Amino acid sequence: MSAPQLNAPQREAIHYLDGPCLVLAGAGSGKTRVITQKIAYLVGECGFNPHNIAAITFTNKAAKEMLERISKLMGGRAAKGLTVCTFHAMGVRIVRQEAKYLGLKPQFSILDSTDTTQIIAEMTGNTDKNRAKALQWQISSWKNALIEPDEAAQLASDEISSSAALLYRDYDKTLRAYQGVDFDDLIRLPVKLFDEHPEVRERWQNKLRYLLVDEYQDTNRAQYRLLKLLTGVRGAFTAVGDDDQAIYAWRGADVENLRQLPVDFPSLRVIKLEQNYRSTTRILNAANTVIANNEKLFEKKLWSEHGAGEPVSVVACQTPEHEAESVVMKLSAHKFEHRTHFKDYAILYRGNHQARLFEQQLRNHKIPYAISGGRSFFENAEIKDLCSYLRLIANEDDDLSFIRSITIPRRGIGPAAIEALGNYASNRKLSLFTAAFEEGAAQHVNARQLDTVREFCHFINRMAHRAPREPAGQVINDMLKAINYEAWLYESCEPREAETKWSNVGDFTGWLGRKGEEDGKTLMDMIQTISLITMLDKDDTELDQVQLATLHASKGLEFKHVFLVGVEEGLLPHQSSIDEDKIEEERRLMYVGITRAQRSLSISYCERRKAGREVRTCDPSRFIDEMGEEGIKRNDRKSQEPVSKEDARARIANLRAMLGNKPGTIG
Repeated sequence: MSAPQLNAPQREAIHYLDGPCLVLAGAGSGKTRVITQKIAYLVGECGFNPHNIAAITFTNKAAKEMLERISKLMGGRAAKGLTVCTFHAMGVRIVRQEAKYLGLKPQFSILDSTDTTQIIAEMTGNTDKNRAKALQWQISSWKNALIEPDEAAQLASDEISSSAALLYRDYDKTLRAYQGVDFDDLIRLPVKLFDEHPEVRERWQNKLRYLLVDEYQDTNRAQYRLLKLLTGVRGAFTAVGDDDQAIYAWRGADVENLRQLPVDFPSLRVIKLEQNYRSTTRILNAANTVIANNEKLFEKKLWSEHGAGEPVSVVACQTPEHEAESVVMKLSAHKFEHRTHFKDYAILYRGNHQARLFEQQLRNHKIPYAISGGRSFFENAEIKDLCSYLRLIANEDDDLSFIRSITIPRRGIGPAAIEALGNYASNRKLSLFTAAFEEGAAQHVNARQLDTVREFCHFINRMAHRAPREPAGQVINDMLKAINYEAWLYESCEPREAETKWSNVGDFTGWLGRKGEEDGKTLMDMIQTISLITMLDKDDTELDQVQLATLHASKGLEFKHVFLVGVEEGLLPHQSSIDEDKIEEERRLMYVGITRAQRSLSISYCERRKAGREVRTCDPSRFIDEMGEEGIKRNDRKSQEPVSKEDARARIANLRAMLGNKPGTIG
């Protein structure tokens, strides 16, 4: 942000320390600046020790950027010991340090949604992936809302939730047997811990004497409880958020947390940041006018000193193909005319499925692009293979990782041998790894296969011995050589696919090695946090390429020129939100889209779309009309509507006046 000095509300937000503080930061109003400057103020002028301050963000990327900015502000050393991390990373830290209270060992495994869906599928004996996902999603929602199994059973209202309620307790027991937790446990368990052990809670409250929370509107019930328990009666915190950008209700985020703050903390100071440093007045006017249709928790109106700028354009396209072609042609022409860079442009849409046609057109025009908000790097099979080895090295009780690692690459251990060992292990209430070394295992698993299993376990033990002692890069590369992973990839995949997979493995191991060196961490230190990183920290933003992103993934980003596409009823707002009367969140999504744009904003919609074999007519989104008419240039049906008789007469009269004609001389 290029504002040279702080404005008055920013200064107030930074210097206010007399109690809890809520900073309502409109889009582009410099909230990161407030958080980073406040930390510098706490340490530099108020004598806080960086060890006693934590800033909590929603993404690893935001945490990384924040830490870099604080280091620049304070000079690298002063920021040492400061905690800047996501809610989940904070949870890992608490659970790891207090593991004994929770019946876990410090090197527990963190299971992602693919792992937990697999556990549920195995527990129900049902191969239907979608059903397992639905059950997992339901249990996850309960955990986020701090609902325990007994209460869940009473709340269950349909077939899926009733089945999920029956599974919930056993699912949790299975996780504990694996010495594992899921993502939701990383918030739920610390809340439980602080509720049940006041002495542990006080220790953490003394350790974290000031908390700053970014994107507060995106917190769920459990995160809010954790914040309350950490800040205690002192309420020494600053929450920064924007109720107009609350777009994650589907993921458990609860805007009620904003409503609840003044109730739970009556002395709460609310400070509004309304000056926008990003966009032109016309873009802000469209955003303010749309969002004014939502019921407001706190009134605020963005303004800017960037001048009026270009009108916001609204264009109707015949079909999605026509829309993609039109956007890419416009983008090319605009770049040529204004000598801009590709990275100055973004194409934003409601759903991932809309990207394909734009990708095709960009490729046809040889325009480089990147997609954000798509599939996570960690969902690639080869990365999951590697992570299962790493998790097993850290936690031999992780049966899920044991099964994946011992069977990839294949070692001649078949499903029958694993099942036999599994039956023996569950009768003895042991993990598969421990059971393999018991004498009794020989009665259940054939001798040759048992030898292979034990040989594998010895190999894992050797790696586990090296992991906390040697550089991360060296250990992981030796491990890959030992298991012959590259050769196995080329044997089991087509050459090009194998090449891509091996290149991903190289990216991953290279990154681990670098990160180990930079942060002075061993492989053992890093294994748990790997699960929390949703994307490798590859910085796409520096490359000169057009950004394609979903509206959800675009939050927090800004671009000079934005194309907001597919703005139709049924897409934005989404049909399910129309059916369930949840238009307000969709309107906030539109607001987020509009406020990504700095200099120009082009909005388009299609008049016809294919739905299966049918072609249906589409209506422009209600949000287009809601932007008002001021500063909007429409090139669609609305701009071509027939004029009224009065307007027509007035136009003819004007024409005559211009031509100097007398009545009766035109036609």
